[in-house]
Amino acid sequence: MAWFASLVVLGAVYVAALAFRLVRHLAVCFRGPKDIRRCYGTWATITGPTSGIGWSLAVELARSGLNLVLVGQDPAKLRDISQTICRAAPTVKTQDSSLGLSLLATAHSDEAMRRLRQTVEALDVGVLVNNAGVLEPCAVFLHEAGAEEWVDMRVNLLALTEVTAAVIPGMVDRGRGAVVNLGSASSEAIPSLPLYTMYAATKRYVARFSKSLHVEYRSKGIDVQCQAPFFVAGTMASAFVEARRFMPLTPTPETYARTAVRWIGHGPLCVPILGHRIMWFFSGIVPDFLLDEMLLHDHLWQRKELQSIRSLPTSG
Repeated sequence: MAWFASLVVLGAVYVAALAFRLVRHLAVCFRGPKDIRRCYGTWATITGPTSGIGWSLAVELARSGLNLVLVGQDPAKLRDISQTICRAAPTVKTQDSSLGLSLLATAHSDEAMRRLRQTVEALDVGVLVNNAGVLEPCAVFLHEAGAEEWVDMRVNLLALTEVTAAVIPGMVDRGRGAVVNLGSASSEAIPSLPLYTMYAATKRYVARFSKSLHVEYRSKGIDVQCQAPFFVAGTMASAFVEARRFMPLTPTPETYARTAVRWIGHGPLCVPILGHRIMWFFSGIVPDFLLDEMLLHDHLWQRKELQSIRSLPTSG
């Protein structure tokens, strides 16, 4: 009977831990929005704001009263999001910073980075959102990826690192700030991501980078956080074949952004969407070898589909 009692106690502790996490999540989801401007500063810098999650996060931050420094490589698209923000929040100011994020750590980016540093040094930048990221190449073996695709993947690594290094000194001087890095559940909740190896590996860097910075800078009043969502509709993550399977649990970028902003400052790693937390929970139950085989099977199928699409003749 002693062993049975021990199992009951362990089961009760486990259930209590799950219940605590659920209650904590619901408490953040249903309470009023945090006054980010008062807590951190009057300006936010966001990378990759011209589409998908980045676009929605920029609009949501503007609705929270933050002025925005918009960092991207297409000046026309930056103007579009600036105009959208002005319509949604007429009192919000925006500044565009054109920067080819895939060219960071090269001579071509030095001048653009210098301009970005000058911009943020003159402003009360209290929030940095590193949203820009690259998924391609999709569903390929490592040896099939070209050199150009390897270079583009530096957006997930060097862009995040260099932009953070440019913005965080001002936060240190002011003794407050928040850094939000968009990671992925693909590097945290599941054991592997076959045929998307480079993407998953770079997102693991994002998580470890964020956690270490959190430990380094929390005593200086700076909250560093990695948000690790699963699939979000209409974004690059929707390219995964699994996104169709879990469509009922897949939020729109607007829904994700509203919830994500509420989670700023709440822990070094978070999964803002409740449906994603459910997926994370069940991913932890399924044995790793089964997840590995399922994901490999799905991505091999997707690889064939993509090869078929690429082989179709183009209409003249």
